[in-house]
Amino acid sequence: MKVVTAAEMTEIDRITIADYGIPALVLMERAGLAVAAKVKEVCAGRKVLVLCGSGNNGGDGLVAARILHNEGYLVKVIMLGKADALSADCKTQYWTAKKTGITIEVRKSLGSIDLHGAFVVDAVFGTGLSRPVRGELATLFRSINKAKVPVLGVDIPSGISADTGEVLGEAIKGDYTVTFGLPKRGHFLYPGAEYTGSLCVENIGFPMKLIQSDAIKTELMGPERAAALIPERPRNSYKGDYGHVFVLAGSRGRTGAALMTAKACMRTGSGLVTLGVPESLVDIFQGRVTEEMILPLPDKGNGTLDEKALEIILGFASQKADTISIGPGIGISPDTERIMSRLVQTSPVPLVIDADGLNSLQNSIKILSNAKSPVIITPHPGEMARLLECEPEAGTKKSEVRTKIEKQRISTAVSFSQETGVYVVLKGVPTIVAAPEGDVYINTTGNAGMATAGSGDVLTGIISSLIGQGLNPLNAAVLGVYLHGRAGDKAAKVRGEHSLIASDIIEYLSDTIRYMA
Repeated sequence: MKVVTAAEMTEIDRITIADYGIPALVLMERAGLAVAAKVKEVCAGRKVLVLCGSGNNGGDGLVAARILHNEGYLVKVIMLGKADALSADCKTQYWTAKKTGITIEVRKSLGSIDLHGAFVVDAVFGTGLSRPVRGELATLFRSINKAKVPVLGVDIPSGISADTGEVLGEAIKGDYTVTFGLPKRGHFLYPGAEYTGSLCVENIGFPMKLIQSDAIKTELMGPERAAALIPERPRNSYKGDYGHVFVLAGSRGRTGAALMTAKACMRTGSGLVTLGVPESLVDIFQGRVTEEMILPLPDKGNGTLDEKALEIILGFASQKADTISIGPGIGISPDTERIMSRLVQTSPVPLVIDADGLNSLQNSIKILSNAKSPVIITPHPGEMARLLECEPEAGTKKSEVRTKIEKQRISTAVSFSQETGVYVVLKGVPTIVAAPEGDVYINTTGNAGMATAGSGDVLTGIISSLIGQGLNPLNAAVLGVYLHGRAGDKAAKVRGEHSLIASDIIEYLSDTIRYMA
């Protein structure tokens, strides 16, 4: 399903009215019908309080109020603003509602509002809000949240940015949201996702040509699309058909990252996996692998890779590997920085770069634009901040830098992808996948239990495996992120979020793929 910004939805609305000849009042009537239908579905009582703003969102609320009133609900409408400041369509619905006999209070001063026993319909602001909610209105929003009454938001919870999910000053926290045409980015980006509650998307008459347009670049990654991407496995196949992943990972004290990446490759379906590791650690690795192979590489004598390893890496990649997975646990040194720089520019196969592989590139980001083969990077917000050269200045907390990235999660991933030509998997909640062509995918799987050491190493292995099995970089990243999160969800149901560890995600990959394929 496509996901839009406020501006994109406004344009769809405009074209629907101007070019297709569907009157705005017809769209508003159908929006109100959808809201009323949802209220009837989820409202346990008969008392409904509809809070309306002065714009078209308020008009939607007035339609819903009229329909519910006609069906016997005890409806009260509170208009938050002046009656003479209503939009043209909202004013039409206001007078229609008045004639129907609905109790409507126009509040210049909000004061106290009786919320006891009410089901609240929030039709105060729509998707166009761009200024912070302050003063009496902010106080009202806080009192609604504190009262813990059931709330249904119209289009998007009032106070939430439709584009970033940011709380603009203060916002109403909903249990349900009915949105129109297409979901908005703010429904899935945090903290907006927490305010949205259960989301219902209703097409109120927008032409399918508009809501399925290729011009809308952001999509939600759901189970149907994910299932369609899982590679087939013909009966008359052999291991060479499913790719050979070359995993360059691990250093002294950090061997687990390499092992988890390799094991995730195997569980995702790779035919062959070779671990390229510092030669002084070969005995450690050899005693812990079963299906994977080991390639010793020159090291500095301290369990980290030597630059001399590069020629062996390139030789192996050109002869045997289908993709290279690099970064988990390799450490950062002048040698790893030089290896990463040359590998990006000369690798004959696609690269999936994570962790210290990314950190080794932070001083030479421009070389990503000159990559010989496709590159996928999988940073978390901290690594993304380093790649963007926005490490905290003196006196600035790291959390503030992360907040800056989180507030612009989609635009950050898209701009970096387009500037460098790499595929970006910006990990977090939700994880965003961005392609150089501008395509963006919002993941729908995963849980807080996955915020644990090694989870990213597992994701790197899953994506690398899918590339080795023949998926293009974008599909491998999108499917890999979805599988990773869904396996984590399955693991959390059994282990619980507090006790979930990265190897649990690997364990549940097989069930995840089996039931989707």
